[in-house]
This record gives sequence, structure tokens and C-alpha cells, in this order.
Amino acid sequence: MKKIRKGDTVIVIAGRDKGRRGAVIDVYADDRLRVEGLNMSKKHQRPNPQIGQQGGIIEREAPLHISNVAVFNPSTKKADRIGFKQLEDGRKVRIFKSNKEMIDAK
Repeated sequence: MKKIRKGDTVIVIAGRDKGRRGAVIDVYADDRLRVEGLNMSKKHQRPNPQIGQQGGIIEREAPLHISNVAVFNPSTKKADRIGFKQLEDGRKVRIFKSNKEMIDAK
């Protein structure tokens, strides 16, 4: 079970976008992830008329290493670490380390 998943709100703790917050778009197998609106890079793209794609310079999110982000805890309004807890019914859920609140309240 991964500590950070798609859809989580994270805060960047290192790098150019330090302190900014966004939602996780993708999590890759090599411990990298993309965050919505953060770590933007420019890509020079050639036009492809077969699929109606226009050429030019496009901006998109570049991957960040998972160690450079922390999950945002809405109750404390700060970045927090993640732990795991086994419930009575056998489910394994993620919890915030600071206040022991569950993240996965399903």
C-alpha cells in the first residue's frame, strides 16, 4: 500500500515550488508523481494533423520525487506524515501521524 495516492492533496517541501499545494494527478512506479499546477515545464510540440493536434510550446506538469512532497492534513493545516493502521474488520487504512485521524474514511 502506497502512502501517497492519486487525488491526495500534497504540499511541496523541497524545490522551486516549496510551500505550494496541489492534488496528485499520477503516481508512477519509480517513486515519482505529478502534482496539478506544480513543477511546470515547457515542451516544444510538433503539429500532428492526423489527430488535430496543434504545434507550439505547451506547458505541462513534470514529475516530482515522492520525497519532495508531504500529504496535507486539513485539520492542522500543515504537512503531515502517513502511517498505517489495521481496523477490527481487517481493513488496512492510512492515518496521519500527528493526530491519528484516518485519511481513507470509506
